[in-house]
Amino acid sequence: MSALALIAYSQWGLPATYREVPRLSEGVVVGLIADTHVHLPYVKGVLPERAVEVFREANVSLIIHAGDVVDPSIIRELSEVAPVVAVRGNADPPELQRRLPAVEVVEVDGYRVGVTHMLGVPPLWDRSKVEELVRGLNLDVLVFGHTHKPLLERYGGALLVNPGSPVEPIPPLLVKPTVALLVLSEEGVDVYFIEA
Repeated sequence: MSALALIAYSQWGLPATYREVPRLSEGVVVGLIADTHVHLPYVKGVLPERAVEVFREANVSLIIHAGDVVDPSIIRELSEVAPVVAVRGNADPPELQRRLPAVEVVEVDGYRVGVTHMLGVPPLWDRSKVEELVRGLNLDVLVFGHTHKPLLERYGGALLVNPGSPVEPIPPLLVKPTVALLVLSEEGVDVYFIEA
């Protein structure tokens, strides 16, 4: 991939990011994280403290991890902040591959939120998989990971949200490490991407 193509891809569809947690509207706040990829022996705090801090500051009611957890200690650390729903990713070790589902659906404040790891690389979505999940599971929001790049896109009546990666954004230097906050209320759905 040429440098120019890499720069173009890195900026395509990139949502605005915040350095600080913004003042959030009324509603239930869900923390979104993916692709934590801690490949070294895990030590508490390897997950960027900033990511955990964002979730604490936003007072999240739930954390969704969209795969490639890699080390189960990350789930334990996140669960000290709020309950965690996680799915397996392609880089997860066999222990997590067996323990975590490929797809999970949770009901949050009247919204159906689905989570999986891989949907393909936008704009080259695996359209049949997206369609199967969004329509087949009647989702309002579909959270996914794998690309290590934040994304917010509407697909039919659902929002597709990739929180990016707090440790390994792709491409590095061009994309910031991020997590996201999903705010669900009677007025609708808001998503905020926060630098981690």
